[in-house]
Amino acid sequence: MKTIISEFCRSIVATIFFAVICCGIYPLVVYGVGRTLFPHQANGSLLMDKKGNVVGSELLAQNFTGEKYFHPRPSAAGGNGYDPTSSGGSNLGPTSGTLYTNIMNNVAAYRSDNNLATNAPVPADAVTESGSGLDPHISVANAELQIPRVAKQRGLSEDKVRELVKENTSDRDLGVFGEPRVNVLTLNYALDRLGK
Repeated sequence: MKTIISEFCRSIVATIFFAVICCGIYPLVVYGVGRTLFPHQANGSLLMDKKGNVVGSELLAQNFTGEKYFHPRPSAAGGNGYDPTSSGGSNLGPTSGTLYTNIMNNVAAYRSDNNLATNAPVPADAVTESGSGLDPHISVANAELQIPRVAKQRGLSEDKVRELVKENTSDRDLGVFGEPRVNVLTLNYALDRLGK
């Protein structure tokens, strides 16, 4: 009986010890290191305007609909899309008639918005939702097709807009993973800062 009680006491002490280490000290160390070494990322990668107001997070898509803006990927997050509190895809499978109809409607709208021929190829990311519904990036091909529309609406040269696209393009992660991608929020913010 004495052995059982002593083992029980040891297990309680061990549980408290590891709870303090794993649930208290370790998270505080990670939090402190993150805030010290990566303050921008630890604060949500927020983009601020000159007055210090939050424009958005570089990690979350926003719905830009005006013709003078680059448009993000479609979103199924939340009821109307782009809801950061309800991240998720449509969960429609490849044999879904609804998915097919949605994509065909998105293709037609994309071609119409960007003055493309009715049979012009359209990048997949321009008409399909990401898994989270909040992907802040578009492909370089998607951005390239939107350049003429944005340049015309803002009264800028296509070369100037193309330069901004390049400035807001991230390369492959570690040089090999993924594809080059354009952050829509930072690109649209850079355009707005030009005042056009």
